Amino acid sequence: MEKITSDLNVSPLSEIEFAALGEGEVAYIREMSSEEARDRFPEVKIPEGIEIFAVHGADGRAIALTDTRFAAIGSAKEQNLDIVSVH
Repeated sequence: MEKITSDLNVSPLSEIEFAALGEGEVAYIREMSSEEARDRFPEVKIPEGIEIFAVHGADGRAIALTDTRFAAIGSAKEQNLDIVSVH
C-alpha cells in the first residue's frame, strides 16, 4: 500500500476556533428528562416528569428549551439555523 503525503502546512484548530465552527449557522437538538434539564439549567423552572428539547448552538451553548421537538425545530428555524445531527 502506498503512503499518502501532503505538502500542505495545516495547523490544528484550538478549542476556541473549533467551537466557533458553524456558530450562528447550525444547531442541534438534544432531548433530555426534566430532571436532567433542571440539573443543567437550575435557573429555569421546569415541571417534573416531562421531556425537554434543548436547542444548542454549534459551540454547545443552549439557545432554547422547549417541551416539544416541533417547537425546538421551529426555534432553530426562526433563528435561521440549520439543524444538524450529532452522534
